[in-house]
This record gives sequence, C-alpha cells and structure tokens, in this order.
Amino acid sequence: MTVTAPRPVRPSARAWAGLAVLFLPTLLVAIDNTVLSFALPAISAAVSPSATQQLWIVDAYPLVLAGLLVTMGTLGDRIGRRRTLLIGVAGFGAVSLAAAFATDAAQLVAARALLGFFGAMLMPATLALLRTLFPDRTQRRTAVAIWATGFAAGAAVGPIVGGLLLAHFWWGAVFLVNVPLMLLILVAGAVLLPESRMERPGRLDPYGVLLSLLAMGPTVLAIKTVAHDGVTGSAVLALLVGAGAGVLFVRRARARLAAGEEPLLDVTLFASPVLRLSALANATTMFALTGLLFFSAQYLLLVAGLDPLDAGLVLLPGFVTTAVAGLTASRLARRYPLRLLVPTGLLLAAAGFGLCTQLGGSSAVGVLAVSAVLVGAGIGLSETITNDAILAAAPADRAGSASAVSETAYEIGAVLGTAVLGSVLAAAYRRGVAVPEGIGPTWADAAHETLGGAIGTAQRVPGVDGEALLSSARAAFDAGVELTALVGSGVLVAVAATVVVGLRAASGSPAGC
Repeated sequence: MTVTAPRPVRPSARAWAGLAVLFLPTLLVAIDNTVLSFALPAISAAVSPSATQQLWIVDAYPLVLAGLLVTMGTLGDRIGRRRTLLIGVAGFGAVSLAAAFATDAAQLVAARALLGFFGAMLMPATLALLRTLFPDRTQRRTAVAIWATGFAAGAAVGPIVGGLLLAHFWWGAVFLVNVPLMLLILVAGAVLLPESRMERPGRLDPYGVLLSLLAMGPTVLAIKTVAHDGVTGSAVLALLVGAGAGVLFVRRARARLAAGEEPLLDVTLFASPVLRLSALANATTMFALTGLLFFSAQYLLLVAGLDPLDAGLVLLPGFVTTAVAGLTASRLARRYPLRLLVPTGLLLAAAGFGLCTQLGGSSAVGVLAVSAVLVGAGIGLSETITNDAILAAAPADRAGSASAVSETAYEIGAVLGTAVLGSVLAAAYRRGVAVPEGIGPTWADAAHETLGGAIGTAQRVPGVDGEALLSSARAAFDAGVELTALVGSGVLVAVAATVVVGLRAASGSPAGC
C-alpha cells in the first residue's frame, strides 16, 4: 500500500499580512543601527564623546539587548509573544524620542541602553510568532528568508535615510525615524498577529535573569578594557565575574530542570549540535556586519571625504546582495545541506574582509563597495539557513526560547563586532597617529583618541601642524582598518572551519544538516 504524505496547509492571506507586520521590527532595528553608524561623526561633533564613550554609544544598545533576550524570549513564552512584542514596540518608540533630544554623551548612552531593554522584547517575539503563523517547515523557511531580508533592507535604507536626515536636520532626527514605524506596528500588530504562549508556563526565575545579565555585561566590559588599556586588574575581574555568572546560570538551569521547574533558558536545547553551530554562525555573521559598518562608515566619511548620503550609496549594493542571497538561500536549502551552505557564506564574508586589507589610493571606495557585496552575500546565505535550523531544532512550545538563542547570538556578535574590531581599530589608530608638539595638551588628547577628534583639532589648528596632524591621523586610521579587516577575516575563516567539522560529525542527526 502506498502512503501519500499529507500536503502542507497553505498559509492564509492573514498569515502573509502578519509576516509583513513582523518584517517591520527587523527593518526598524537595522535602520537604527546603520543610521547610527553614519551619524557617529555628527554625534561626536555635537556631544564630544571620548573614544570609550563613542564605543558605548554604539554598544549600550546591543549589550543590554543581548543580556535580556533570553529573559524576554522566555517572558514571551509565558505571557504571550504578541503582548511582549507590542509592549516592546511602545517602549522603543517612546525612548527613541528621548534619544533624539539627548544633550550629552551620558544621556545618549542611557537612552541607547533603554532602547536595548525594549528592543529585547521585539526580536524573539517576531521569530517565535513566525513559527505560529507558518507551521510547515518549507513555507516557514521562505517566511524566515523574507523576515531576514528586513535586516538587509534596513541596512540598505538606513544610510540613505540617515544621509538625507543629516543633510537637512540635526543628528537627533535619525532616532525620530523610529516613531512612525512603531505606531504602524502597534496598530497592525494588534489586528493581524495571533497570540501564542506556553500551555503550562512556570514562574519566571529572577535569579536567572540576574545571572544572564552578569554573564554578558562584565564579559564585554573586559573585552573593551583590554583593548583600550591592556590587561588590567579590573579587566581580569570583569572577565572572572562574567565567566562565573555564566557557569552559575547553566548550573541553575540544569538544577531547575532536574527539580521539574521551568528554567529561564532550557539549556537542553544546546544538546543539538545543529543549534549550537547555527548560533555560532549567527553570532559570526553579525560580528562581521557590525565590524564592517563600524570602520567602513568612518572611512568613507572621514578619510574618503564623502557625505553621508554618498557613503550610504557606496554600501547599498552590499545590503541589496544580502537580501537577494537570503531569498536564494531558502531555495538552495532544498538541494544542498546546512554543512555546505553555512561555511560557504562565512567564507564569502571572509573574502570581503580580506579585500579591506588592500585599501589605499583612489580605488579605496570601490574596494569597500566590492567588499560589502561579498560580506552581504555571505551573511544572506548563512543567516537564513541558520535561523530556520534553530527554530526546527526546538519544540514548538520553546519557540520563544529558541528564538532568543538565535537573537542572543546575533546580539553577542554585534557587541563583539564593535567591541573587538572597534577596539582593534582604536588601538591601532592611537599607536600610529603622531600629534605635533605645537598642539596643546587638550586638543592633543582629543586628536589621539579618535579620527573625528583629530579632524576637529586640525580644523582649529592652522598651518603646518594642522596639516601634519590630519595626514598622520588618516594614515593611522588607514593602517588600523587594514589590521582590523585582517582580524575579522581570520575570525570568519576559523568559524567556517569549526562549522564544517562540527556539522560533518552531526550529519547523521535527525535535524538534517
């Protein structure tokens, strides 16, 4: 007797409309991040942050977000994923208004941290709701590919929107772009999205929440401190606190599972090698993207001398390629295994970073454009496949937790991309820049901290000293970008090799890699 497999249920028009709503938060978050990258020079001029504050303006958002993603993903499983999403949307819009009118670096860092708090409610809920809307895996893979293009679309639109805003308004306008989109998501989400939650949720574990924050924050702080000041006592202490909190978090989760209680994160999800390696690949793609944006935006604006709109257009083909590669990946996944597609994506991104070691001369802008295309193709190919693999590896009632794993990996990668690659760039710049003796100590300190500070100082110091400082600063930044790109390329190659070996060993698992 021949058994015919049941045909998958076609998603309704309401499901596709719901996907459109879930697309908007990813678009918004990506716009927010890329707009900020291109607005950094204007922010630096307006609020005069130090090099460390400048990194924290970028990192405060993903740091808080990464620390809370597990908590918010689990909270969504308990109280409802749509409810969590809409609370996050309302808070994100309100804090965006506060960020737009910050008057100093400390206020802006605080606003970015609050954006991270509410942003942590957005991403796990959107990915978990996709599983509710599209229960069939083939259809869900297409939906995930469309959802993931929101990151690329936002990254593409962000610099252009930012360039237009910065050309006509003050830097705070780049945060106001969030508000109308948030209002649209609030209205459409309440009408079109279904509610979903665990059937028998346990109580939220506040001790686990604290441990998750202590595991993330001090670890990233240690990375920043080592990059800026070398190995110091405070850096070692922060690293020990982060590592210790991580160990305690895992032990507590296992103990609660053994006692029949609900942990903050079901650590048994990591028993799947497909989930572990997919999360690693997710982190690495975001490491590459944020690192590339951090140094390429500054290079195009401050070394090549482009305005924000032109700089955004240089990188636009790369972001478009990310979207196209993501949609193509959902088709390729029907023919080729995870163990082939994901490493290929990572190696494409590594090739893009390798090109950035050859900056210099009149071809630098073209080199950055080609590099962005290669990195974009690699990210788009890898992230669609890994997101679907993570969702498929977890039970349906753990969709929020699995989504939180995926999004936490993204945000850890974003934090490390800016913290590690940004700190490598800053350290190389400080080591290479030569400040003329005729420049006073106050201006000399600013010039020694960042390229933006050096350009501002050179504009205030006339004559030979100003010209010498400007030439030295740009040469130091150029050399720093080459070193940073070499480090980024090495990380991508190493992770690609790890994924190849790990997925080959797991190729016989039911997850299908």
